[in-house]
Amino acid sequence: MNPPLRLTRLALLVLLAGLFPAAAEEGLRPADPSFRFTREVTPGASGPNRLAVDVPLLSGAGSRSGAALLSDLRLVAPDGSEVPYLLVTPPPREPEWVRASILPVPATKTASGFEADLGALHPIDRLRVSGLPAPFLKRLRLEGSGDRARWTVLAEEGTLFDLPDEGLSRTEIGFPAGEHRWLRLAWNDARSGRVPLPDRVDARLAGSGGRPEPLVEEIPFERRASEPGRSRFRLKLPAAGLPIAAIEVRVAAGNVLREARVLESRLSGGRLVPFGLGRGTLRRAERDDASAAEMTIRVSRPAEAEMELVVEDAGNPSLEPAAVAAVLEDLPWIYFESADGAALSARFGASGRTRPRYDLEAVRPALLKGSAPPPAIAAWGDRLPAADGPAPAVPGAGIPPGAALDLGGFRVVRELPAGPAGLTALLLDAAVLASSPNLADVRILGADGRQVPYLLETLGEPLVVKLEAPRRAEDPRPRSGPGEPGRVSFHRIDLPYDRLPAARLELETSARVFTRRVVVLRERLGGRPETAGTFAEVASAAWENADPEREAPALLLDLPQGEGKTIYVSVDDGDNAPLPLVRATLLLPAHRLRFVREDGSALRLVYGQAGLAPPRYDLELLAPRLLGAAAVEAALPPPAAGTAAPVEENGPKLFWAVLVGAVVALLVLVARLLRRGPGQPETGKGPEGG
Repeated sequence: MNPPLRLTRLALLVLLAGLFPAAAEEGLRPADPSFRFTREVTPGASGPNRLAVDVPLLSGAGSRSGAALLSDLRLVAPDGSEVPYLLVTPPPREPEWVRASILPVPATKTASGFEADLGALHPIDRLRVSGLPAPFLKRLRLEGSGDRARWTVLAEEGTLFDLPDEGLSRTEIGFPAGEHRWLRLAWNDARSGRVPLPDRVDARLAGSGGRPEPLVEEIPFERRASEPGRSRFRLKLPAAGLPIAAIEVRVAAGNVLREARVLESRLSGGRLVPFGLGRGTLRRAERDDASAAEMTIRVSRPAEAEMELVVEDAGNPSLEPAAVAAVLEDLPWIYFESADGAALSARFGASGRTRPRYDLEAVRPALLKGSAPPPAIAAWGDRLPAADGPAPAVPGAGIPPGAALDLGGFRVVRELPAGPAGLTALLLDAAVLASSPNLADVRILGADGRQVPYLLETLGEPLVVKLEAPRRAEDPRPRSGPGEPGRVSFHRIDLPYDRLPAARLELETSARVFTRRVVVLRERLGGRPETAGTFAEVASAAWENADPEREAPALLLDLPQGEGKTIYVSVDDGDNAPLPLVRATLLLPAHRLRFVREDGSALRLVYGQAGLAPPRYDLELLAPRLLGAAAVEAALPPPAAGTAAPVEENGPKLFWAVLVGAVVALLVLVARLLRRGPGQPETGKGPEGG
């Protein structure tokens, strides 16, 4: 290029930059609208800074797992330039401990304890006490000092314990890292016996190794319907795919010893089914005014934003958690350097980004060895939507509709409730199960007459149907002999539909002390004529309660799939008064349909076509995208009268009624013909008609 021409163009660019500085800056640093979130970062000081990874950052990030964790994070200075940073994950190694000299302190009426001298100032973050005779369970207060004159509270309310019989032990207590020489521990002796001086006290050097303190975040939960002797809770996570290592259950008071499981839905065989993420034993022991607990359940990383916590209550009252928390372990921390301590802006929430590589990598070895000066602690601001960020993507948007559907063969059509666009989880009710026990013929129909693809999800929790209270009745079976009247009582229970899938019947009584054998009878329908009016024993169980101070546990009986709206419960009372049955509940399998609703579309649910094969949709290929997205829950409105009653139940009855009527009419006609003699007029009158 000609040098004078090059200088002319350069001068023109400079002139344009002076006249339009904003445009020139935008040209040098074009706005990137792909980030969905922004947060202010306040450095603790100029120079090296340490910033913790928290749940608002993780839940909004484009990548939350593996080597791509937080790969979309960018730090931006006030002038718009990018600030280099490092994600630092300390390598696993044995921590270094400093042994302390133990100095007794004068005891009071309610407190005793000791001081521990480390001999010099050390950056420490944990205290370990060894050699106390078990069992013990003590509350404590911990303070630290560098000169033994000014003390800082490190743990206002802590607990150490060693209870071998309960399988609970904790002899270490963590606290915020700081430089201390003296530690002062005061036992709370107000309501518990005193303990002697420990044999040994050690303090852990901060950053020397060992597992860092996990990130613990409380999560919303709600109680769900469940069977007797079991508590179920639905856990709502901030986002799908979080690196959760455990679930912690907290209760306000009481002793706890219960088995627990954590589950989520996973795709298997074309449908979503409960998948176990982990199981464990919840333990909590109370003594005097202190408690020892190990209430965590180790889990594998969840893929969904929703989990289920199942607690086996056995004969105990239902568990009442005060809080549920997610435990995130082995998270990295963010290292950056601030030139002047000015606030920065963090941008994140973009998918498909690769982690940038900065020259700052040169300081990583020093950070991992702990030889670099300790960085200042930076703080996060609130997470806000980026002003120029994209709108949240609708999960499953763009999924093509299914094939056209002919409603001619379907017996039931029900309108679905209106809802927002996006992923919807529709809970099916008992009316659907009554017509379609295996759900093979269930379809969702759009306004254009085409099918809306869905994923069928089987839930762990039951679908609870409250029944009318059982009514005393006579023995429905024909008497074959004198029997023993008064020894067996009968109760009639009406079911909501003639035909239902396999379910469980829950019975409750107001009696306190009893032992009985309970049998469920169901009439044989659709069989041979000689079996009509006979009853089969479809379920039985022993039921007893020997504690007059406690309500009797509910009885759960497994009912096989069958026909008939009426069942009878017989109770062998022996020579006792009849056992009162006060409540009956039907526990059906619970299913949801997950589908993507287009904005403003009117949908219908159709079912009731015998012999139809289960649907196969290409939606299964997009299941990973749908599983990680939050769904709007929806429920079917009650069916209109007569719209959801299975026709097949009335079909055989109607067929036989018509057939019997035709046979009777034919017999009457034959009898009339036989009563007429040969050659007799058809009217039965003479030739003259008189």
